[in-house]
Amino acid sequence: MRLDGFGIFVKDMEIMVRFYRDVLGFEIKEDENASNVFLEKDGTLFLLYRRTDFEKMINRPLGYANGVNGHYEIALTVENYAKVDLAFQTVIAKGATPVLEPTTEPWGQRTCYIADPEGNLIEIGSFNP
Repeated sequence: MRLDGFGIFVKDMEIMVRFYRDVLGFEIKEDENASNVFLEKDGTLFLLYRRTDFEKMINRPLGYANGVNGHYEIALTVENYAKVDLAFQTVIAKGATPVLEPTTEPWGQRTCYIADPEGNLIEIGSFNP
């Protein structure tokens, strides 16, 4: 098996597509009103699945986290420490929710965290000073 991409289950497709496209720069691959929307970032496929449509397809309800949650993270990398700070400022200005301001960790990574409109964590980091 080969990893092709990953997906998340969303409540509001329109808001989530706009966030990943307009705030984080993901390229949309199809109509944003579909039950499943394919986006791409740096060659990685990213899928948004409308929760209600997916539950209907599998014929069962699923449980979901609410608010800012720690079920997983999406990790994005940038060129260097300065770009971490710049990216954080840019995405916050575009509406991302700040979770952790840029900080340099003991293991040598400068990192920060934001949340998308449905509370999923996104890390932006670099190991290059």
